[in-house]
Amino acid sequence: MQRKGIILAGGKGTRLRPLTNSVSKPLLPVYDKPMIYYPLTVLMQAGIREIAIITTPEDQQLFQRLLGDGSQWGIRLEWIVQPTADGIAQAYLLAEDFLDGAPSALALGDNLFLGDSMSPHLVAANAALSGGTIFTCEVSDPERYGVAAFAGDRVTGIVEKPSKPPSNSAITGLYFLDADAPSRARAVKPSERGEFEIVTLLQSYLEEGALSVQRLDAGIEWFDAGTHDALLEAGQAVQRFQRSGELFGSPDGAAFCHGWNAGATVENALHQLGKTSYGAMLGAMVRKDACLPEALPM
Repeated sequence: MQRKGIILAGGKGTRLRPLTNSVSKPLLPVYDKPMIYYPLTVLMQAGIREIAIITTPEDQQLFQRLLGDGSQWGIRLEWIVQPTADGIAQAYLLAEDFLDGAPSALALGDNLFLGDSMSPHLVAANAALSGGTIFTCEVSDPERYGVAAFAGDRVTGIVEKPSKPPSNSAITGLYFLDADAPSRARAVKPSERGEFEIVTLLQSYLEEGALSVQRLDAGIEWFDAGTHDALLEAGQAVQRFQRSGELFGSPDGAAFCHGWNAGATVENALHQLGKTSYGAMLGAMVRKDACLPEALPM
């Protein structure tokens, strides 16, 4: 079965208050685009065309106003309400009917990946229809994240926010799991903080030798944009990358490079974007047909 995508865009965004007092965190701007455009583009880069977006009840209409049904990008979006934010693994329970036995790729709505060499990692993960794949990134403060322990290139353990990290390899908010993910999620018991922890779900794959890792190279920058500093740094990084002439976090660009949206749809997007920097970069990409293999898989 074709892999389906999930974007977890619920939660309260408490670390970003007062910015999130009236708007959901994944709707905040990251340089020239809404934050949710970035994980959406990553899933589209992987070739995924059916995507469920999980939101809070009060925010869902705002997301729908922004993204519509996805047809403008040649994809299909479905909408799922998360009544209470009870952990990342809960996403697989909420999306079980949507997945309907398909493997999945879950992206957190506040995670960004910037760099030309992301596509090979996505292609490799998407090709593995059994087991699970996580993505790790070297960080200077691993104690803030879930961290992977290794023996050579093999993952041997996962530790959540360790006081003594076994490595500097933080586990990012992108998970490619097989069709067993919902049933495994049902076996996850709430942690001491009352959440269905993604680390516990991943541990079940690891214990069976069914968890592999894509270790992101130094050319890829990863941001968990859940704090004011991280949000600012992410925006500055997008600006820096795009000054080199490459467009990041663009579902319009991903759809164009895949050939999923018709020419008239692209022209309409450019008209709507007007004279924005985003529109100018998208227009330049379309005119030059600048879809490099390392930037977006065809």
